[in-house]
Amino acid sequence: MQVFHNKSKVIITCNKRLSPYLQDEVTALGYTIERAFATGVELNITLTECIKLNLNLRCASQILYSIKSFKAITPDDLYNEISAIEWEELIDFTGYFSVTSNVDNPNITTPLFANLKVKDAIVDRLKEKKGIRPNSGSDANKTVVHLYWKDAEADVFMDTSGETLAKHGYRKIPGKAPMLEALASGVIYATKWDKKSPFINPMCGSGTLAIEAALIATNRAPGLYRMNYGFMHIIGYNEEEFFAERRILKDQVIKNIELKIVASDLSEDAVEVTRRNAKTAGVDTLIDFQVCDFEVTPVPEGEAGVVVFNPEYGERLGVHSKLELTYKRMGDFMKKDCKGYTGYIFTGNPDLAKKIGLKASKKVEFYNGKLDCRLLEYELYDGSRRLPQTEN
Repeated sequence: MQVFHNKSKVIITCNKRLSPYLQDEVTALGYTIERAFATGVELNITLTECIKLNLNLRCASQILYSIKSFKAITPDDLYNEISAIEWEELIDFTGYFSVTSNVDNPNITTPLFANLKVKDAIVDRLKEKKGIRPNSGSDANKTVVHLYWKDAEADVFMDTSGETLAKHGYRKIPGKAPMLEALASGVIYATKWDKKSPFINPMCGSGTLAIEAALIATNRAPGLYRMNYGFMHIIGYNEEEFFAERRILKDQVIKNIELKIVASDLSEDAVEVTRRNAKTAGVDTLIDFQVCDFEVTPVPEGEAGVVVFNPEYGERLGVHSKLELTYKRMGDFMKKDCKGYTGYIFTGNPDLAKKIGLKASKKVEFYNGKLDCRLLEYELYDGSRRLPQTEN
């Protein structure tokens, strides 16, 4: 089956509000976007081309290659349509597969039932054609089939990613309440950081923002940290395509670079977690790790970089007085010690944001999980914004 060489509809998914940054990434790789929507983009490409996208995209979650689109009203319709697909040309009957879904259909009460129907249709087809029932379960580390079913419209995809692309593979120690790597990349893109000027990350936690900044600046793609994808378990996969793309990733890394990235935290454990994650990512030598209160984070003078906070949000209702003071101190620190920089605070608590004491020049919308968040931008002018009057 020439599935790797046939063009088809491909959906690249992402978390809500990351779509603009995903679009920029996809077009920068030379692909034409057919359609963009709130949680992803649609392309018309081959399964082989999905390999490059899987290895390069920072903001994506899954890359789904369409196998069949059809009408289905009832679960029996779904079973019959999926049974007609030549799964013996796609899935190794001695292997393992899992089923995921996005279902909104009035004739079923739970998506798990739809998953079961898909699994049964595939298993029954392979048993009929090959005489053996393949193993199936919930693990996404082998072949993954994805069902999209809304009302009477259905699409069956091969999930070419498998495990989510939103995790970039280097963070072996997550730390406390870590920011997802894909979200961190989107936040950095939103700051329009030039990848050359200082990047200051006080209250760094497990260091995701600082590490992602170093990866972006040195052109280290997520594919350097991962050796297993869904496309590897589809019949017809040529591993040379994968290794050829990986060689390109290695060659494009910028090795000799002068970069000032500072990651500080009051917690010695947090800084150690950041250091170890950065070492796994191969960027520990590019980051200045500091155990200190954020107010004494070293900020290079005379440069126009960015300073990015991702503080605790607290409860959305009922603001804690301790966090109120912390947010006020963040504002004071940026105003006093970060002149000439652009400041950013990522928060999911609008009440606490009012305590910063600075007027945001921009508010960029994000989600952290299901929490509605904002990236607040502050222009930290060195002196007055107004030009001085000319003396007579």
